[in-house]
Amino acid sequence: GDFLKDRYDGATHVAAHSSVNLKINKAHSNRLPKRPKLAGIMTNSIHTKRENKRKHKYGFQLKPLNSDHKPPGTKDLVYYEMSPGFCDKNPRLGIQGTYGRQCNETSEGVDNCALMCCGRGYKT
Repeated sequence: GDFLKDRYDGATHVAAHSSVNLKINKAHSNRLPKRPKLAGIMTNSIHTKRENKRKHKYGFQLKPLNSDHKPPGTKDLVYYEMSPGFCDKNPRLGIQGTYGRQCNETSEGVDNCALMCCGRGYKT
């Protein structure tokens, strides 16, 4: 539990940036070279397509929104958008909010009053 929470707390807010070079490379990656010897090597290679896919799997790069942060690694946890709040009602997202709901003062779970009342205070 603590490991996952530490990863969550250290997650990087990112934006996806398309690479112009990547689009150009993808457009030309399916074409065979004009020289016949190279054409045979390219069509018979078991590595060419697999390696290219692995390097450019999604067609974009993740960059941190905060330029002071390092770019995320392959095992880093990232998020693209902030999660919506659950405390306040938001009909557009189908969030009912927590105002007026009954809470459990002695619980350590998600129904505990401190968490469910979102710092507004509560009566039991």
